[in-house]
Amino acid sequence: MTKTQSMTDAAYNIMLRHKNAIPFKKLWEEVISDLDLNPDTASERIAQFYTDMTLDSRFTSLKENKWDLKERHKFEEVYVDLTNFEEDEDEEEMDHDEDDLEGENIHKMDDDEEY
Repeated sequence: MTKTQSMTDAAYNIMLRHKNAIPFKKLWEEVISDLDLNPDTASERIAQFYTDMTLDSRFTSLKENKWDLKERHKFEEVYVDLTNFEEDEDEEEMDHDEDDLEGENIHKMDDDEEY
């Protein structure tokens, strides 16, 4: 592994070596080792790593906080159906606030204002 490699690329290579799902903690420890990160740097970057893993389409989060390569799983195993999720109350309030503003020009400037 090279030290200039991204954390998610290192995780991808680690998962290729393992052939099975890996608990997040073990994966993180191997990423730290492969990238030769010092403990202080590692503790500052774990949240970013988790976020990057979540957003990277190569990976999937499984039960018991295990991670694997998405390509190893059937679509039905990794797809999350969002059609049955209820809208959050905060989102409902935002939708209503936007409806209240409908037709109003909230960016209207007075004639004497300069921009």
